Amino acid sequence: MCGILVTTDETIQDDVFQAGFAKLDRRGPDAKRIYKVDGAILGFARLTIMGDEKGMQPFEYKGKYALCNGEIYGFRKLKKEFTGFEFISNSDCELLLPMFEKYGFDMFRMLDAEYACVLYDVNTKTVIAARDPIGIRPLFYGYTERGKISFGSNVKSLQPFCKKIKPFPVGHYYDGEKFVCYRDMTDVQTFDRKPIDEITKQIHDKLIAGVLKRMDSDAPVGYLLSGGLDSSLVCAIAQKYSNKPIRTFAIGMDQDAIDLKYAKKVAEYIGSQHTEVIITKQDVIEALPKVIQTLESWDTTTIRASVGMYLLCAYIRKHTDIKVLFTGEISDELFGYKYTDFAPDAYSFQEESKKRIREIHMYDVLRADRCISDNSLESRVPFGDLDFVDYVMKIHPEQKMNKYGMGKYLLRKAFSQDCILPEEILYRDKAAFSDAVGHSLVDILKEYAHELITDEELSQAKDQYPYCSPYTYESLLYRNLFSKQFMGMDDLILDYWLPNQTWKGCQVDDPSARYLSNYGKSGE
Repeated sequence: MCGILVTTDETIQDDVFQAGFAKLDRRGPDAKRIYKVDGAILGFARLTIMGDEKGMQPFEYKGKYALCNGEIYGFRKLKKEFTGFEFISNSDCELLLPMFEKYGFDMFRMLDAEYACVLYDVNTKTVIAARDPIGIRPLFYGYTERGKISFGSNVKSLQPFCKKIKPFPVGHYYDGEKFVCYRDMTDVQTFDRKPIDEITKQIHDKLIAGVLKRMDSDAPVGYLLSGGLDSSLVCAIAQKYSNKPIRTFAIGMDQDAIDLKYAKKVAEYIGSQHTEVIITKQDVIEALPKVIQTLESWDTTTIRASVGMYLLCAYIRKHTDIKVLFTGEISDELFGYKYTDFAPDAYSFQEESKKRIREIHMYDVLRADRCISDNSLESRVPFGDLDFVDYVMKIHPEQKMNKYGMGKYLLRKAFSQDCILPEEILYRDKAAFSDAVGHSLVDILKEYAHELITDEELSQAKDQYPYCSPYTYESLLYRNLFSKQFMGMDDLILDYWLPNQTWKGCQVDDPSARYLSNYGKSGE
């Protein structure tokens, strides 16, 4: 991960800009640079993944500057198209300048990448920004008191000089005046209804391609392994195409870790170099305030799932030389959760999938980015590969619904002939990550909140927080901790993540899948 901070208000004092820039230290610990140019201040904090010191940003060409936090896949081949451009580094992001000069705004829809970038043209004093179509890389924007737009990789970096801060819309670019949608991954015009075997072959090949292209790194790589279907598939694919054991990591509570036993089975089966991290009640409680400030979120399920992930990433940062971590996010949004078994029809299933993909940058993708980047690591998310997401979104929803007695059947069947995973893992029921770290983790958080929040405080929560009012002791505790640094910024998150409350069987007030009637053996 890297950090970007840009303002077009050149009157911002040095110490004020530096205060915001310091909030990017953990995203980019390897090198830092602030450029003052005519009409803007450009700040970049680098985590070195691709290229050497020559890859330090911003890159400059004919008075145009580029800053990018991201990975551009296939960049070596793309560079060969620009024979007249003298590249000074091995960095993928240096491509942005010649590509924009050649293709203009069309460049953004051409990129096979997960990125957030800002371009500045000194000649015209024009600032341009863009974010990938899923929002895997974070970007926020706000306006200074003089009405000048600014961009930052997190909310905290913009707070010293911007009052109202918003998430940069995914799949959009800012052209200097307005936001323009260049790609909506949920906009499906026609569905692809083909035989199951043909569909699963495409799922199989495209996911493998998504994993392999992300294994290109100049820095050491590790893999988060929960023992669930998604992370296990990523690890198994990576191991199959590696010439040495990959390094896998799993975390669990000291009392009732569900994930650890499954992760161990996967690691032994694929032959990875595996590490288990055990956490305690004290670890969970002590990490909570830090996790919420890191997330910049008050959402209950995001916070629950982040505690274990954050502590695991902290361990990896402290005890290894790894800089890149693979994760299994974005599969559920495409193939379905436990609760989408209750979808009343195919149309409803597809609409729910569209909603989850549109909003994932506020929930699971946000969690992965913050937990990993705050420990000075970079995330790679193969299920977020644009070609893969585009294909799965276009599969007819009738074929994605759970009519097979097992959720996410198409994904499971796609790899049923490869024998890269044990059968019990390939067909293991879905368990929510925070629960699978240990049911005690969520129970600890609930009990802790009940100790700190009074009945009277909970009864007044709607008056105190009228936007998406907290409705449990736990959610009120999280909102209070969030508001210590982000008072008045509740609308950074759209709503609490919950199963679709309009569907029969989904009327629960807790986001955990274990409160659904079809949870079954997921928690065993």
